[in-house]
Amino acid sequence: MGFIIIGIGSITDMGLNGALLQIISHGFIGAALFFLAGTTYDRIRLVYLDEMGGIAIPMPKIFTMFSSFSMASLALPGMSGFVAELIVFFGLITSQKYLLMTKALITFVMAIGMILTPIYLLSMLRQMFYGYKIFNISNSYFSDSGPRELFLLISIFLPILGIGMYPDFLLSLSVEKVEVILSNSFYR
Repeated sequence: MGFIIIGIGSITDMGLNGALLQIISHGFIGAALFFLAGTTYDRIRLVYLDEMGGIAIPMPKIFTMFSSFSMASLALPGMSGFVAELIVFFGLITSQKYLLMTKALITFVMAIGMILTPIYLLSMLRQMFYGYKIFNISNSYFSDSGPRELFLLISIFLPILGIGMYPDFLLSLSVEKVEVILSNSFYR
């Protein structure tokens, strides 16, 4: 969400386009991760991460999708978050509205966010899916994803990959409108 604010605050065409792309990307990735958190809770009935562990083997489809969407949230290259964050970064760097020191400070804050995100997401994956806490417990809720859930998750994952591979499709829809917004709102 911080990248959206930084992109809008850069007051450049590139920054605002990156912010719009990040809004769409965050919507897909966030919806999928919340859906996966709900389906995981429905199966194991546990909320706290320190109670979980070892569910990668009984639920490999959920594990695969959770890992894939977590990597998308990390802005892995080839996924929509990477392209959006890169465009926001270039929008900030090319902005004429800020001094060099301000740009360096904002870039430093961006870097801290990009470092903290893998720490909490990968530790969440490790605590949930690896280990032996739940692996040996028989539980009737341990069923993997069904076809409807997989269809829904794949339907969300394909646009994430599509935007990551070919962002020009969405950018072509917004470039002219962003230029109009910036030309009407701010003096250049």
